[in-house]
Amino acid sequence: MLAATARAPQRLPATLADLATVPDGLNGEILDGALVMSPRPTIRHVNAATGVVDLLRGPFQRGAGGPGGWWIAMEPELHLGIDARFASVIPDLAGWRIDRMPELPETAHVAFIPNWVCEVVSSGTARHDRVLKLPFYARAGIDHAWLIDPLQRTLDAFERSGTTWTLLGTWSDDDPVIVAPFDRVTLDLGALWRPPNAPAG
Repeated sequence: MLAATARAPQRLPATLADLATVPDGLNGEILDGALVMSPRPTIRHVNAATGVVDLLRGPFQRGAGGPGGWWIAMEPELHLGIDARFASVIPDLAGWRIDRMPELPETAHVAFIPNWVCEVVSSGTARHDRVLKLPFYARAGIDHAWLIDPLQRTLDAFERSGTTWTLLGTWSDDDPVIVAPFDRVTLDLGALWRPPNAPAG
């Protein structure tokens, strides 16, 4: 999820109580039974993640030029109750249709299964994102998942089929993106890495 290499202590299996030991400034997740602590992301990572929020919140959360009907959140802590070995998972981004989560919860974590998740991958987190978290997201019943690589400038979009994923497509650089679950709007992928004020294309 984050750019620097995550580290996990030896004691297994971790529980939600172990999250209280995570130092300030680190994210703590329970992945495959281990408490994984990740440092702050690089600016390139943050820029890509906030860029996705910029692309989606207008049309899909506020209904500006799009259908609305979604909540889009950065780094929500998910307690889904699906698998104790994944008791707390933090995707870089997640989205819920309002029929699944009509209002934002008052808690620091979310128990509603997202309709969509997105991970911004890096060399230090690719294994966690692809090998551990992506299969868990499918088992949890999340319908769509995106993997964004800001170094390669790519987007891989997946749709769940049972408990596995089907790749819907890969886009790169300045490709226009029309893909589920946000296929009502054409997304400008290049906005995630284009310098400020640079023209599209």
